[in-house]
Amino acid sequence: MKKEICLWLIAGVIQCASAQSFHSLWKDNMPNSKGITVKDSIANERVYQVGTPGVYVFEPSIAENKGVAVLIIPGGGYARLAYQISGWQLAKWFNTFGVTAFVLNHRMPQSPDVKVSYQAPLEDAQRAMRYIRSHAADYGIDVHKVGVMGCSAGGHLSACLSTFTEDWGCGGDTLDRESFRPDFTILISPVISMGEVAHRGSRDNLLGKNPPVKLLHQFSCDERVTKHTPPAFIVHATNDGSVSSLNSILYYTALKRADVKKSTLHIFPEGGHSIALRNNPGTTARWPVLAEEWLQEIGMLEKF
Repeated sequence: MKKEICLWLIAGVIQCASAQSFHSLWKDNMPNSKGITVKDSIANERVYQVGTPGVYVFEPSIAENKGVAVLIIPGGGYARLAYQISGWQLAKWFNTFGVTAFVLNHRMPQSPDVKVSYQAPLEDAQRAMRYIRSHAADYGIDVHKVGVMGCSAGGHLSACLSTFTEDWGCGGDTLDRESFRPDFTILISPVISMGEVAHRGSRDNLLGKNPPVKLLHQFSCDERVTKHTPPAFIVHATNDGSVSSLNSILYYTALKRADVKKSTLHIFPEGGHSIALRNNPGTTARWPVLAEEWLQEIGMLEKF
């Protein structure tokens, strides 16, 4: 009997240690809302509609916590969120080297509750960064070591978070005091430009079928880089048939021209638009090692 109780307690501890918590970003102060109740829609490891914007929190052990945090924004063309392969799996990987990870569940531009479609994802992303910094003490995080990571369209939203100065994520509460600017950016196969090399699906879903030229420039992140933009680690594949690697080249070129130091660009021969955490072809398999070493190189993580 004692042995069974002991095994049950151990199983419970393991389950609690591996579980993540969810925290909503807004109470009754969500901006850009019509007040319509929207239900979450999830299928095939994809989120298709978000009723409650928030973050899933993945914490490393207290002993291994390095005081660094990252907001992970899943891809999905601004029509869905691939929360497993480009969200939760990456969060667990960050935990292995002591980084606290927050996976964003943001509203879609097409949500029936949203007034201005293109503002909603960035509003939630800015609020998420403020949530992380406002709860830094709770998670053992240094407020100056909070970055963002995104894949595909999640990479575009990450780049927007890194380059926009427009404050769309205000809630009229104490979180507004916190900065939403990331301290570092990690981009995997990112959508960057809304111009000639744009990913058509992401552009149409975010800005509409025939957006005004002003919006195309406003959401082309390579055009918004300044010397204050955080350094970026960028990964892309030459044979990406969905999002051209020219997007990453444009962003890195803009960072270089603005003299944003410590940025790096890796264009690998293979991988398509399916660069994941594991099982990548050839040299593309090295990107996770390079990313961790880069975080050490820019002073976010201690060198081992």
